[in-house]
Amino acid sequence: MSYNINTEEEYRQVMEKIETYLQQATRGGGFHTLAPQERDDLQRLSMLAEAWEDNIPLMPIRQPQTLIEMIELKMYERKLKQKDLAALLGISPTRLSEVLQGKRKVNLDLAKRLYSVLKISPEFILEKA
Repeated sequence: MSYNINTEEEYRQVMEKIETYLQQATRGGGFHTLAPQERDDLQRLSMLAEAWEDNIPLMPIRQPQTLIEMIELKMYERKLKQKDLAALLGISPTRLSEVLQGKRKVNLDLAKRLYSVLKISPEFILEKA
């Protein structure tokens, strides 16, 4: 086998061989039941697979395009419900709901709170509000 994985097919073959070793070790009661050559081969194959996986480009993360999307992202990151965020911002849940639905604009006071509490950049707030 080559010292590098160069194609998706080679990667699949390496993963199949790794899976075979893992099943064999599981049936035997642990990695110590593998022969020394099998353990070395498993380690080498695992490192090859890891090197291949490390070079797979990640899907770009979609950046929020609106202030509403940014607020929702911050809520998700902090695992906050609307009522919890409203309390942190010092506004009523109704007012926050109206902002998130686009029925109410963000005023200067709320913009300051979004910056201080959620750390949304002032530039983003000014551009998107």
